[in-house]
Order: sequence, then C-alpha cells, then structure tokens
Amino acid sequence: MTDDDLTELRAQADQGSQDAIDQLVELAAERGDLEELRRFAAQGSTDAVDLLIELASERGDVEELRRLADGGSRTAAEVLAELEEEYGPE
Repeated sequence: MTDDDLTELRAQADQGSQDAIDQLVELAAERGDLEELRRFAAQGSTDAVDLLIELASERGDVEELRRLADGGSRTAAEVLAELEEEYGPE
C-alpha cells in the first residue's frame, strides 16, 4: 500500500467510512502501530481495542493491558488477571 493509498483511506475514515476504518485498523495491527490502534480505540473501534489486547498479551505488555482495563475493557482485565495469576502481579 502506497502513502497515497493510506492518505486516501485516512480521508475516508475521517468521513466516517467503516470499511476504511477497518482497513486502517488491520494495517496498523500488521505494522504493530500501537499509536494508531490507540487512536482508533479512543474513537470507539472495538476491533482496535481487541487488537491492542492481542498485541499487548503477545508482548507481555502489562502496562498496556492495565491502561485498557482501566479504560473499561473487560477483556483486557481478564487477560491481565490471567497474566498476573500465571506470573504474579508486577
């Protein structure tokens, strides 16, 4: 995907295109772009939240999981509890 393609997708997303948002969320996850995923999560994308949880879990990023759990993500809280049960609280 070219920079021009990304620019066009972002413009479509800014206009409310759910398809563009979904594509950008997937691309951000593929790149490991946590900042972009956080931005979409803050805008209400549950897919972005789920992918942040997945990436944080894979990386053992307890701080990110805690941030998501504190933001109201029950799934993040559950994953965090499982990690703490397995490895102990940090």
